[in-house]
Amino acid sequence: MAAVVLVGAQWGDEGKGKITDYLAEKAEVVVRYQGGSNAGHTVMVGEQEFKLHLVPSGILYPGKLCLIGNGVVVDPAVLVQELDGLAERGIDTSSLRISDRAHLILPYHKGLDAAEEERRGQAQIGTTKRGIGPAYVDKTARTGIRVGDLLDWEEFRGKLARNLAAVNEMLAKIYDRPGYVLEAILDEYAGYARRLRPLIADTVHLVNEALKNGRRVLFEGAQGTLLDLDQGTYPFVTSSYPTAGGACIGAGIGPTKINKVLGVVKAYTTRVGGGPFPAEITGSIGDTLREQGREYGTTTGRPRRCGWLDTVILRHAAEVNGLTGLALTKLDVLTGIDPLRICTGYRYGGEIIRDFPASLKVLQQCEPVYEEVPGWQEDITAARSLADLPAACRSYIRRLEELAGVPVHLIAVGPRRDQTIVVEDVF
Repeated sequence: MAAVVLVGAQWGDEGKGKITDYLAEKAEVVVRYQGGSNAGHTVMVGEQEFKLHLVPSGILYPGKLCLIGNGVVVDPAVLVQELDGLAERGIDTSSLRISDRAHLILPYHKGLDAAEEERRGQAQIGTTKRGIGPAYVDKTARTGIRVGDLLDWEEFRGKLARNLAAVNEMLAKIYDRPGYVLEAILDEYAGYARRLRPLIADTVHLVNEALKNGRRVLFEGAQGTLLDLDQGTYPFVTSSYPTAGGACIGAGIGPTKINKVLGVVKAYTTRVGGGPFPAEITGSIGDTLREQGREYGTTTGRPRRCGWLDTVILRHAAEVNGLTGLALTKLDVLTGIDPLRICTGYRYGGEIIRDFPASLKVLQQCEPVYEEVPGWQEDITAARSLADLPAACRSYIRRLEELAGVPVHLIAVGPRRDQTIVVEDVF
């Protein structure tokens, strides 16, 4: 049995799509376990670029069983569009299965998302307005509608009618917005039901059977540790659990079945949206990182805020995920920047702290403590082993490992599949 959980070790956007795609070659089953279409994974296959939002990255390899787990909130409109786009490019999606326990995103979830974000004014969280939060709210409030309800149309209709009565009243009285028409949603979702019915399955059983039979399973998270609902920079977080524990809940497996947890970390730090960011860089170096690293959101196109590598965050990610290894991405983007800085701690109230604080008020007042290290000028995109990397580059990796307390297993020196250095096999 080989079960590997892949998590983001920063604020998301760490390059998980490339690493998932790379590992999926050896995996036999790939499971997406949380989040929704607010996530975006960019994968390069040769010169072709694929942007995936709901479909697991393993779909780009023929014959891999790809599961959308029960912890995901599924927007069927986005999913159908994604499946059609993949089919147009010759990708076979017949191996995809969607959990009957996963919750559906409905049009009113998007409406509520946009209305509430607008109402927050200057205190906006930076939601993608794709209905993710409201769908998880309904799930927790036990009023959600699940993918399996598409298989029983009368059940679906009854639940939708009950929900709309409450939602339309809320939209009118709180947000001064028009409501939704039951028949219009039913007409739209009837088409999705016909299209997705063959793909709906008991994915909990499928993944546990795969593990029992010794198959290699990769659990793919969206977003990152610092966006986790409990462990992230609350309230500037997502509405689910991107950490490794979320794989157990979102895929329906016991924690004893996980063998390894691989944290994906960018060679620098980025985040999208509001909230404190101690190691953020303003000025020309931040602009250079953004442009060289193509730091724009896969889903929204929003420019990402860029900063130096923050090992306070990494140590937090290592603790809460139980990381057994790291996949270091976008190392090539740092080429030409000299010296480099690494954030080793925060200065708060005259003291140095090295543990990530829960309080945003404290975090906003933290100043980064930096260690300067030499940069390198050599192009590293053709490197295929540690020995191929410049000495300064190898030193940067060693220092990251020392400060994070976790070894680096994979190194990405470019976006393509072959631009990957394997230090230690994951599967």
